[in-house]
Formats: sequence, C-alpha cells, structure tokens
Amino acid sequence: DENDQGEDKLEKGSKREGKTAWEIASFYTDAFKTDIKRVNIIDPTKFVAATDHIKEQIDQVKKLIANGYTYQTDDGIYYDTTKNDTYGDLINLKGQSLQAGARVDLGQKKNPHDFALWKFSPKDEQRQMEWKTELGANDGELRLGFPGWHIECTAMSMKYLGDHFDIHTGGIDLSRVHHINEIAQAESITNKKPWVNYWVHGEFLQVKDEKMSKSLGNLYTVQSIIDQNIDPLAYRFFALQTHYRKQLNFTLEALTAAQEGLKRMRRLIGELPAEGSNNQFRNEFIEKLEQDLNTAEAIAILWKEIKEKTISKQDIDYADNVLGLDLITADQEIPDEVAQLLQQRETARANKEWQQSDDLRDQIATLGYVVRDNQQGQSIEKI
Repeated sequence: DENDQGEDKLEKGSKREGKTAWEIASFYTDAFKTDIKRVNIIDPTKFVAATDHIKEQIDQVKKLIANGYTYQTDDGIYYDTTKNDTYGDLINLKGQSLQAGARVDLGQKKNPHDFALWKFSPKDEQRQMEWKTELGANDGELRLGFPGWHIECTAMSMKYLGDHFDIHTGGIDLSRVHHINEIAQAESITNKKPWVNYWVHGEFLQVKDEKMSKSLGNLYTVQSIIDQNIDPLAYRFFALQTHYRKQLNFTLEALTAAQEGLKRMRRLIGELPAEGSNNQFRNEFIEKLEQDLNTAEAIAILWKEIKEKTISKQDIDYADNVLGLDLITADQEIPDEVAQLLQQRETARANKEWQQSDDLRDQIATLGYVVRDNQQGQSIEKI
C-alpha cells in the first residue's frame, strides 16, 4: 500500500484463486486489452510489464544510492524525502500537515513520507515474484527482494519516453503519493532535471455516490454491462459528457439513458448529408477540446449542430476521430434482435469461443447484416 505495508495483491490473488501470480497477471492483462477495445481506446504503441524491467529498476535504485538519496533498514532500501527540497511540490505538500493527533507507525523509516525503493523478501515467506540482487546483500552475495511500486513506473516511463516528456496521466488518488514519489525518483536520478510538463489526473467514478469496490458489492465491468444488453460505447458516451476532473456518478439508469441518447444521435446523423465541411463547427469543437479536454462542451456543440442539421457526415467523421463513438459506422438503427446477437458474439470472442462466434456471425447474416472484425473489436453493416 502507500505506506509500504500489506500483502502484495498478486500474491493475495494467487492464494485466493489457486493460480500462480503470473497467471493472475496474465488474466487481468488480457481482460484489460479486451475491454479497452470494446470502448474504442486505441492500443498504445507498446504494452510494458514491470516484471520485464527488473534490471532497469535495479539500475535506478543503484543510481539513487550513489546520488545520496537513500538509506537501508532491515526490510528494504528507502528514499529519504528530506534530501529533496522540492519533494511534494506537485500537491503543495509543504503547505499541508499531518492531522492533529494522528499516529504514524514509522517502523525504521526516518520520516513519514519516506518510501521503499526495494524491499527485502521476508526469510519466513517464499514469494512468487522476487529476484536475487546485490541490493542490501553482503559482499559477494546476493539477496532476494522485489521493487517498490513507485520505482516500477519511473523505470519503465524513462526507458521508453526519456528523462523528460510532456504528459503523465493517472487517477486523482495517485497524485498525493505515487506521482510525487515518481517525480522524486526521476529528478534525483537526473540531478533535478524537470521530468514531466503536464500532469493530468482523472477524478473518481462513483456508484450511487459511493466508491466503486468489490467489498461494497457495486463493482461493474465492461462485460457486466454487456450482459445487460448495453453497448460498451454507451459507457464511453456517458463518461465523455462529464469533464475528466469532475467526479462522475454511475448508475444503470444513467447508463441506459446515455445509450438511448447515443442511439438517437446516430439515428439523426443518418439524416445528415454525406458531403460538406462546416469549418466554424470544426473550429469550435477543437477549441473546446483545447480547453483542458472539455469533451462535455465539445459534445454539446456537436449535438446542437446535429439537431439543427447544419453539418454533414464528413463533419461527424472529423469529430468522431476524437470521440470514438462509431457515429458513422453505426448510424443505422440496428434491430434489438441483431444487437443482442452482436453482444453475445462479443462475449464469445472475449472468452475465445471461436466456433460460437462464427455461428453467431452466420446467424446475424441471415437477418441481413454483415459483421466485420477489426482492431477495435467488431463492426456491423446492413447487407
């Protein structure tokens, strides 16, 4: 956790599900890749795994040791935040204070905000993910250990993006610990060279005004909304109508309303002329996006122009290159029977049930629609 305490989530999942930690990681990686296609998120140039970059993480810990930013305890190597006079500037940490009366169990940590760079494996516990290194070992020996979770991200991002890059994103909860620790590591390695120009933090998705979590029984997945005959792109449409820095309250009723709105938008787009370019619309649309990715106002402008029929399908295609809502390819009204078969096929493909997927495609074809598979998932057209 944020205080370098608690059980590793992969190790915990392994015990719970009777699978190896590597199998657990592979399962959720595959699920993530499937789900981002379902909501039209373009694949990154490269997917990277922390366990493939242990050498880079070890090298960074060694550099931090050499630069004088660390100390060693019985359970690991820690970053000394008092050695960094800009630590926490991202969230104005110097202007904050610990809650009066709050007790912080430091153990052998020197300061409350110090964090683990490398942890030593407990002698009475065998981990599935641990590596032998000279970190913390006696001369000529190796010692089992594993990386702290902050160093993983710094090592991977700096390998592929360099010592300085433009944008770093993440959830709002990462700003107060994880991201300030990443900055401390990176800039202590590069002798205070500024690491990132812009930090973009997304706010929480709430469920009926509560945090989404398994323990509360209010966890939704892309598959769970598909099982309720909801288009995954309806969720994308729902999310884009709120600014990313504002909390969004998720309910099935709101998602259903978003789906009906998306269907209506596609239906009205089907009535627009095919050709033409409305430069004023395009300029206003981009202007809103340039105002801190204000997708909500960009969509409001799009809705206005669609209802007034002052734009063409060419303009829609221009906007949809950003929105990713399949507004052109899905502008015809698909019968409910076909839509349900299409969602069943998406589920079959996700479960790698290829024969069922082919059978459903043939069944859809008998209803007058052709299904095509592509990088984003599947698209459908009337024959």
